[in-house]
Amino acid sequence: MQSIRSLLRNLLELVLIVALAFGMYAVATTYLVIPFQVQQDSMLPTIHSGDYVLLDKLTLRMGNLKRGDIVVFEPPGNDDPGAIPFIKRVIGLPGETVDLRAGNVFVDGTRLAEPYIFPGAGTLPGPDGKISWVVPADSVFLLGDHRAASDDSRVFGMVPISRIIGRTVLRYWPFDRIGVLP
Repeated sequence: MQSIRSLLRNLLELVLIVALAFGMYAVATTYLVIPFQVQQDSMLPTIHSGDYVLLDKLTLRMGNLKRGDIVVFEPPGNDDPGAIPFIKRVIGLPGETVDLRAGNVFVDGTRLAEPYIFPGAGTLPGPDGKISWVVPADSVFLLGDHRAASDDSRVFGMVPISRIIGRTVLRYWPFDRIGVLP
């Protein structure tokens, strides 16, 4: 009889540990971090299609987006819950003016140093020829690092901060490129 009680107690402890682990995972992925597989080449050479990154969701809740952050977001104009999220870099913050001149990006008149962009590629105007944008208070201006292969704010305009899923903080696959993202 004693061994059955002991077995039941051990089984109950195991069930509680598993339930606690699932609960912690659910809380972490809902409020703190979430894994994401990149399915685009628009962030080359920084991030490759097939890379797995970890997204920080807490930063968004605290309002701490910065220029240069790489974010994953729901594509503007697409409310399909099955749509593949996009990944781009924050260039313009709320209230700023973004201009494109001679292949370079200027924010509020200051040229950005962009060592991360795809080699040999400048920043061309949008498909409609537009070269200047003012970022609304609740939005950001996003560009891919591989500008020639990126549908970004030049194409679809500003992205409301509410559509951002998370900020990338870490690449965890493939193993030969594991590391904190700049």
